[in-house]
Amino acid sequence: MPVKRDYYEVLGVNRGASAEEIKKAYRLLARKHHPDVNRKDEDADATFKEINEAYEVLSDPQKKSMYDRFGHQGLSGRYSDPGFDGFGDLGGFGDIFDMFFGSGARSASRRSTVGEPGADLRYDLQVTMEEVATGAEKTVRMARLERCETCDGSGAHAGSSAERCSRCQGTGEVRHRQYTILGSFATVTTCSVCRGEGFVVRNPCRTCGGEGRMRRTRQRTVRVPAGIESGTRIRLRGQGDAGVRGGPPGDLFVVVTLKPHKVFERRGSDILCEVPIGFIQASLGDTIEVPTLDGTESFHIPHGTQTGTSFKLQGKGLPRLDARGRGDQHVIVRVQIPTNLTNEQKKLLAEFAEASGIDINPDEGPNFFEKLLGK
Repeated sequence: MPVKRDYYEVLGVNRGASAEEIKKAYRLLARKHHPDVNRKDEDADATFKEINEAYEVLSDPQKKSMYDRFGHQGLSGRYSDPGFDGFGDLGGFGDIFDMFFGSGARSASRRSTVGEPGADLRYDLQVTMEEVATGAEKTVRMARLERCETCDGSGAHAGSSAERCSRCQGTGEVRHRQYTILGSFATVTTCSVCRGEGFVVRNPCRTCGGEGRMRRTRQRTVRVPAGIESGTRIRLRGQGDAGVRGGPPGDLFVVVTLKPHKVFERRGSDILCEVPIGFIQASLGDTIEVPTLDGTESFHIPHGTQTGTSFKLQGKGLPRLDARGRGDQHVIVRVQIPTNLTNEQKKLLAEFAEASGIDINPDEGPNFFEKLLGK
């Protein structure tokens, strides 16, 4: 195997050369030894490649520092053929590389062994106003990808295992380099053999077909805290799809929404409801039964109550998430006007109107009872 020449010697510069001197020397040599210019020279390609390789190292401050300290050995494996494996087999030099460049440069080779995390899942859960008031445990049923028990997630048939991809050497990526008169350019593409996985399953598991995961439907219990707001996400860690090649599972996000209620309307921790009463009750006052989340409750309506009046039942709303008691219930009364009166009822009301100084013909103009009630 031929011995690599010193990069400074290749470019014809000394070790103390500045970046500008290195760049100038490279441009002169690149134009002089480019294969298109020296088509009759059989060694032109090799010479041009050597020049580009030297310039790529010496023009990069970090690579140059590595080369100055450790020579070619410090860069071993980084400029090999497409599909190189980086510093995977260089022991301590991998740690040295991380010290200078960070661990991100080696993530491609680690990807094939660490595995990929599973996807997060979402489940929309509707709850009733009563469940928000007391809190509840809800059972949800949904499908997710789980690790295949037959192959333990490897995707390989019993007695076999996934093999390292020979095309990309387990990185999942293939590097292609092009040389031009302006320098060398590298492109990285996903390996077409392993589809970026880094491993190839030659003998797939018959249960999961080599996927390593299977879709199953499971039931889960979700604890819904009292006073929860509509739109809140409850996170169940590790309850999403299983990871690939031993990667961690994703999470399950349960999004809570409140079902519309027939009686109550929510306003934060307070609730509102409308209660119909007769105009006699509004005029004379009465004790009525008011629906609450805890059942019915007696409430006194004072005489002369107008329609739309709001009354407050303290502490009858929804629990506060900060555990500081409950909100209030607001009762809005709506006075109902009778529509089918007997002649006797009309006569009595006419007498009442006359005694009250109201001069109106019930069969003409505005509704008699609306005027009577001040509407």
